[in-house]
Amino acid sequence: MTIRTRFAPSPTGYLHVGGARTALFSWLYARKHGGTFILRIEDTDLERSTAESVDAILQGMTWLGLEYDEGPFFQTHRFPRYKEVIQQMLREGQAYQCYCPKERLEQLRAEQMARKEKPRYDGKCRHGVTNPPAGVAPVVRFKNPLDGVVVVEDLVRGRVIFQNSELDDLIIARGDGSPTYNFTVVVDDMDMKITHVIRGDDHLNNTPRQMNMLKALNYAPPVYAHVPMILGPDGARLSKRHGAVSVMQYRDDGYLPEALLNYLARLGWSHGDQEVFSIDEMIKLFDVTNVHSSAAAFNPEKLLWLNQHYIKNGDPEHVAHHLSHHLGRLGVDPAAGPDLVEVVMAQRERAKTLVEMAQNSAFFYRDFEQYDPKDAAAHLKPEAGKPLTELRARLAALPQWETAAIHAAVAGVAEAAGLKLGKIAQPLRVAVAGRAVSPPIDVTLMLLGREKTLARLDAALEHIRKQSVTA
Repeated sequence: MTIRTRFAPSPTGYLHVGGARTALFSWLYARKHGGTFILRIEDTDLERSTAESVDAILQGMTWLGLEYDEGPFFQTHRFPRYKEVIQQMLREGQAYQCYCPKERLEQLRAEQMARKEKPRYDGKCRHGVTNPPAGVAPVVRFKNPLDGVVVVEDLVRGRVIFQNSELDDLIIARGDGSPTYNFTVVVDDMDMKITHVIRGDDHLNNTPRQMNMLKALNYAPPVYAHVPMILGPDGARLSKRHGAVSVMQYRDDGYLPEALLNYLARLGWSHGDQEVFSIDEMIKLFDVTNVHSSAAAFNPEKLLWLNQHYIKNGDPEHVAHHLSHHLGRLGVDPAAGPDLVEVVMAQRERAKTLVEMAQNSAFFYRDFEQYDPKDAAAHLKPEAGKPLTELRARLAALPQWETAAIHAAVAGVAEAAGLKLGKIAQPLRVAVAGRAVSPPIDVTLMLLGREKTLARLDAALEHIRKQSVTA
């Protein structure tokens, strides 16, 4: 049997981290077993579904690298197929038309709740309506079995048993003929030959209804795995108030996709005490039966730690590819300066996010507007003028612009002036970077280039001269 899994988001908003984790688990399961991963867009909620949300979902999947083998399939393109199956079920007596008006259903619900009963349809139209009221467009209801049980052998939660007597005859087509969610899912899973459904446990109560419909259609239900919800750090269900819950928000905040994937994989699943997993390791080791049945709490600090790990240890070319996006958001052209891979290698030890790295690296590509006030006050003092002037001359005379020669020039000026290296390096750093933090000074100047270095030293010397005049 070929494993076939699916991710089926509703395009009523962005791709959130809960959905991304479900997609990841489904993708990993398919990849581990040499199966097929399908993307299905469940867009039958015509009022809330938007093209922008579809784009956000596709963009999020692409950024995460969760490539799908089939799809995206859109439910709105499959309405003729749903109508065909509904007509089949009506003919075969597995469904029926219900003419009960809204007022009767509301009264029935109120009476049941007053008796502290579970609200459910009472089956008034189940055996047919002799004289259908004129001008009333009936809904179509599935004829659910009246007795027996539905047993869900859930890969995460174990065996879950539902009494059919607790399940009412749910509506599968509205009065206007449009199909409902639970019905479209059944037809799609059947037609797409889905073997394993991995989804949030908020869908667990839908499962017995969907299994009964699949059995009515003579189709063996897939295997189900209902993963628990994700909680915020405060123990409440993860929501917007906890901060970034959109996948693309994490991209904008400077996270690498593999850091988020690694974190989401560990959010409810584990393999011993291992914390860091490559994509290949996740595929090899992932087992949905090892997903915990209890809810997992989102820990922003752990995600940030993982992101820093991937920035420091990831392929510099890969990190540079993603850093380019963040430099662009700052209005910086990465082509207008040193090789981005070299910048990543110089900066990766001191950045937790790509936003931070981009901000720290912008000075390589464009002139800064002003010095950091505190750093300038501390380091661009009158007494720094003479050694910086000497250093400028030495740097301008270097036959080759390379780190060893640059370091020797800085060290030589410090020695000649009887100063520690830092007394030269820090004023120089503020002069060329605008602040007292940068990679090692010889690497910084090497990346910056001779022309920019000398121009910024000239500007710093002019700044010192003005300060001296003012003093």
